[in-house]
Amino acid sequence: MAGGDKVVLVTGVSRDLGRRCARAIAEDPSVRRVIGVDVTPPRGDIGDVSFVRADIRNPVIAKVIAKEDVDTVVHMSVIATPGSSGGRTTMKELNVIGTMQLLAACQKAPSVTDLVVKSTTTVYGASSRDPAMFTEDMNPRGAPRTGYAKDVAEIESYVRGFARRRSDVRVTMLRCANVIGPHVVSPLMSYFRLPVIPTVLGFDARLQFLHEDDLRSLIQHAVAHEVPGTFNVAGDGILMLSQAVRRLQRPAVRLPGFAVGSLGSALRSARVADFSPEQKSFLTYGRGVDTTQMRQVLGFEPRFTTAEAFADFASGLPPTGGRTDRVLAGVADRLPSTPAVTAAGPDRPAAGPALSVAPSPGPSTTTRRGESRG
Repeated sequence: MAGGDKVVLVTGVSRDLGRRCARAIAEDPSVRRVIGVDVTPPRGDIGDVSFVRADIRNPVIAKVIAKEDVDTVVHMSVIATPGSSGGRTTMKELNVIGTMQLLAACQKAPSVTDLVVKSTTTVYGASSRDPAMFTEDMNPRGAPRTGYAKDVAEIESYVRGFARRRSDVRVTMLRCANVIGPHVVSPLMSYFRLPVIPTVLGFDARLQFLHEDDLRSLIQHAVAHEVPGTFNVAGDGILMLSQAVRRLQRPAVRLPGFAVGSLGSALRSARVADFSPEQKSFLTYGRGVDTTQMRQVLGFEPRFTTAEAFADFASGLPPTGGRTDRVLAGVADRLPSTPAVTAAGPDRPAAGPALSVAPSPGPSTTTRRGESRG
């Protein structure tokens, strides 16, 4: 396609990441026009993006694609948090039904030549049986049965079906690691913003991140270069959960698995954080993905490593180490009565194996298998 001729439709522009990605695409010289679609208008500046109020769950999206003569569709309206969408039922409708309608519209539109879908590494799940690194051709050790991971698995299945039916369309699936940055609102970011960080006793999850600026560059790159395929996308390196907590300078509450589940329910009820069962699994086992195809085939290199992306996020958060006892008192009230709750510190050693609260330690001097020094 000649430079400056592309007409790109971006879904999910009412959310900050979708809006920023749409603006980044509009800055590309190969793009003539960008149309942003969502059910509510974006709250920030959208620059040269033309906003169209439309619900992708409705067949009217086909009329928008046809009227604007769209050739490239960027699907970014897959949401991870039920609270932001009005509940789990609405979230599933937006994710799954919305994707089905969007793909049906793309299938009918002869003008569409490229489809870019922002997916997530959550599709791989998190379990004790996982490989050290997932490659794009691997499946999760157990099919997700509920929640966001199930939505993503269904969405990817529909996208693969679309690719078979419209073999003339270049389909690019981007399985992004957890997006992180000062402006990101997500279940994992809400978790790291807690004044005391609950972790699963006996486990240290492996984490990978993609900086929000790199996500914008990634979407812009995928639109400009038109490389079909499925790609894992993450900043270089692995960060252990224990390292992340140390760098936040926040105390960690080490809980047995069942107590983390109970605390997660309490946090969801209080709307403090969306601590779902799948997030508990992720914070227990973590996840690693291989990004060789991202570099060698897609030709994309994130500017931030995983550690650098987390450091940029952490730089805007104040340490809460001095507030351990006060915050723990509220945490303890929400836990089952079975475990003993103890605040471990210089003057109050932990009095039992059920739960301990450790203030943020200094830099690590020892390493576990697969862990770099904090």
